[in-house]
Amino acid sequence: METKNNEYIDLRDVARKLWKSKKLFIKVWVITFVLSCVWILPQPRLYQSEVKLAPEIGGEDIGGGLSSLASSFGVNLGAMGGQDAIYPELYPQLFESPEFIVGLYPIHVVTKDSTLSTDYYTYIKKHQKANVLMAPYYFLMNKLENYFNDEEVTVSKNGTFANLTPLRMTRKDFELMHVVMGRIHCSVDNKTNVISIKVLDQDPLISAVMTDSVCAHLQDFIIRYRTSKANEDLVHYEKMRKEAEAEYDKAMKAYSKYCDTHQNIILQSFQGERDKLENDLAIKQNMLTTMETQLQASKVKLQEKTPSFTTLNSVIVPVKPAAPKRMIFVLSMLVLSTIITFVVLLRSDLTKFFIIYGKRK
Repeated sequence: METKNNEYIDLRDVARKLWKSKKLFIKVWVITFVLSCVWILPQPRLYQSEVKLAPEIGGEDIGGGLSSLASSFGVNLGAMGGQDAIYPELYPQLFESPEFIVGLYPIHVVTKDSTLSTDYYTYIKKHQKANVLMAPYYFLMNKLENYFNDEEVTVSKNGTFANLTPLRMTRKDFELMHVVMGRIHCSVDNKTNVISIKVLDQDPLISAVMTDSVCAHLQDFIIRYRTSKANEDLVHYEKMRKEAEAEYDKAMKAYSKYCDTHQNIILQSFQGERDKLENDLAIKQNMLTTMETQLQASKVKLQEKTPSFTTLNSVIVPVKPAAPKRMIFVLSMLVLSTIITFVVLLRSDLTKFFIIYGKRK
């Protein structure tokens, strides 16, 4: 590379310098390969399961075919026109909710070899494999934490967690919650609203079980949200219907008793009292009929509000591990070591190049 001051870098000299250092490159590659293998091979493998759902979207479609046209450009107008505050694009945010994560802890899991059967909280906290090279570090940190830490211990007993609440957690439980968050992934296709749920775990069977459980947990959450108002209406009308039935039964007993005790009496006062009780009975009957109609309508509305989810692909137990990618890691370390070696060997030439480049600018 020449400049107006005849300053240049001879690429042939650079090539000869690199060729003379070929033994150094071989040593670096061998050492990097060995160290990379020593580090990556003991790393526990992670298996990934996936399920895809197509949810039923509430609300009217604005603009007729306008939302379909907008979806082709990655814009969802259905959520804007609907009445739901939680629409598919916000579903991934639910997986960052402490309430959602803590709700997964009681799920019962069994390893593929059937050697462990416990709840998910205990499995994540006490039965995770680690790189043996990090064992001394973890042992030391655990001792230090136990020595300085006087926090309450969360106890799992019969599927319930005595003092674990999303509102108040110990530091260890907070860290464990983020570990679980890191293993559960949710994404939504903006064009099709298809929900993809993936779960990583060290055991393939637990990965599949948790994927299915997370999917069910999400569906229950959405169903509870979408039907909360309809459920409140249903409970209200059930209560009103029971009260109306009790009032009707009371009015019927009063009318029947009065008629039974005043047979063959034609006094005007008797007829007036009988008519009063009869009218009251008719009012109570009309009220009962109205409440029964409202109750049946609320049941229909609840059914209409209950969303449905179509499973596009079922959960299967993974066969091959998804991470870590050992070959990719080793190759990346080799490439990185090669770049670093290049920089060290050619640091003077690189410095000269930047000086020349700076002068030309």
